[in-house]
Amino acid sequence: MLLQSITVRKPWAMFSLVCGMVIGGAVAAAGEVDPQQKDWYEKYKNQQNIPPADEMLLNTDAEPDLSEGFTSLFNGKDLTGWSPKGGTCTFEANDGVLKGTCVPGSPSTYLSTDKDDYRDFIFTCEMKWEVNGNSGVMFRAQSKTSESKKGVKSETVFGPQAEMEGITGDRHWSGGIYGQSCGGYFYPLWLKEHQEVRAALKKTDWNRLTIMAKGNVVKTWLNGVPAAHWVDDGTYPEGFFGLQIHAGKSGTVLWRDIRVKELTQ
Repeated sequence: MLLQSITVRKPWAMFSLVCGMVIGGAVAAAGEVDPQQKDWYEKYKNQQNIPPADEMLLNTDAEPDLSEGFTSLFNGKDLTGWSPKGGTCTFEANDGVLKGTCVPGSPSTYLSTDKDDYRDFIFTCEMKWEVNGNSGVMFRAQSKTSESKKGVKSETVFGPQAEMEGITGDRHWSGGIYGQSCGGYFYPLWLKEHQEVRAALKKTDWNRLTIMAKGNVVKTWLNGVPAAHWVDDGTYPEGFFGLQIHAGKSGTVLWRDIRVKELTQ
């Protein structure tokens, strides 16, 4: 690989122009933290998983073809093939739409696929908010059960999640990748190069989220706009999908057209 790099460091931002070539295609890397994201950078820069800005890879690929080879994960009528994990927020199916509703006092809840060995895939779904609330789609997710000193058992879902953070606020990281219960953001959308995807969410309409995972490389798209390009260290090679309703006072999220195409080597 031929690599040239110029780096300028600021107190809250890093700029790096990197040109590289690897077998299979070009890799675009690094950029500058957007000044509009300065406060979020300061808040999250010390999280366990946070990558240095000048080492972040950019997703410059077109969204994968979603027309052929997919299997529907939701039959539109009931929750066959899915089970809730982690909390007591509710999920129901009606007329082709899956609705998740926050239950105040409940931990975050994940409606999870019973199949738990998805490895390489293209996943896509559409999401819409009836009531604002943090959400997202877990992929290659895992779960564990613990017991308190009082003997109360609880289940924790952990692993990578494609963030869909809701329709209010000024962070706009929907399409980024969060490490749920495992160290925070793997891929925040805070670079100048992420301006387009930060503006891609439709607050009152359906939003298409697409995730492609091949080996350790994960890429995401929001409404067709490239978002994350994250390389896992191999910690999360396979797992289940989970639709999140985050703990809170309120939130109602809708899903439809939930499909996956498993990829073979």
